[in-house]
Amino acid sequence: MSKSQLDEVIHSFLVEMKRGTMTIIVLTQLQTKQYGYSLLTVLEKKKTGIEAGTLYPLLRRLEKQGLLQSEWDTSESRPRKFYQLSDLGKEVLERIKKEWDLLSNQMDHFLGEVL
Repeated sequence: MSKSQLDEVIHSFLVEMKRGTMTIIVLTQLQTKQYGYSLLTVLEKKKTGIEAGTLYPLLRRLEKQGLLQSEWDTSESRPRKFYQLSDLGKEVLERIKKEWDLLSNQMDHFLGEVL
């Protein structure tokens, strides 16, 4: 396998891992109301960058799934749509965290055998 093929395989694995983990990260940050740009800023400060072109569709998808609730704030010159976890979103996040803890322990075990 060439270096470019190896890089492509690794890139594919990383894209799959990041897609799921980014969704979880976004859910964790919406326990309080945030609008899109403020969420981008928070994630950037926490060294977890996400492109606006990825975040906004993700927020809409999570809202459509019922995990987020939203409301428009029109009190300022520029209207902003604020997102927050719904009750369903809180329940899903709680269950995902439990699963993550189990999976993380399994991965530590298996990777510890290899490395």
